[in-house]
Amino acid sequence: MGAEAVSGDAKKAPAAALRPALPGDVPMLAAIAEAAILELTGEDYDTDQQEAWAAVASDEEALAARLTDQLTLVATREGETVGFIALADNRLIDILYVRPEVAGEGIAALLYDAVERLAGARGATSLTVDASDTALDFFTKRGFTPKQRNTVSLGGVWLGNTTLEKTLAAPETTH
Repeated sequence: MGAEAVSGDAKKAPAAALRPALPGDVPMLAAIAEAAILELTGEDYDTDQQEAWAAVASDEEALAARLTDQLTLVATREGETVGFIALADNRLIDILYVRPEVAGEGIAALLYDAVERLAGARGATSLTVDASDTALDFFTKRGFTPKQRNTVSLGGVWLGNTTLEKTLAAPETTH
């Protein structure tokens, strides 16, 4: 459905590290996506919507195929995978999930900030995201502007999300 289940802003917690995703990460990433959807989106989506969305997000084969051509970063804390983000075509934040137990501890912000810097360094002038209702505040707090409301069918169930866009600052040049 897009960048998804992100909740809250930073609480104090142990530092996290970032690394590129590896093919062997897919089962854990699918489990994080499923848990985030089922545990963090209840205020915005009903049980049928959550279950349909989680079924799609936790499909390991489909997730592996989706991530193949994307820049995907994994956040780890004390050796444990706690979240991930995927950037498609250097302009679309396709996926962003964190473990429910670390929501609000700055993991999503760390992941997002890294992808924004990388996209900008690679020449992107803007970023877009189809944000779940749960993630909407996260992205608006980071300077994204809503562009359109969408309705997506997953497993025969309709879910709403919002396309947002952010113009990136021009990279500084040195003379």
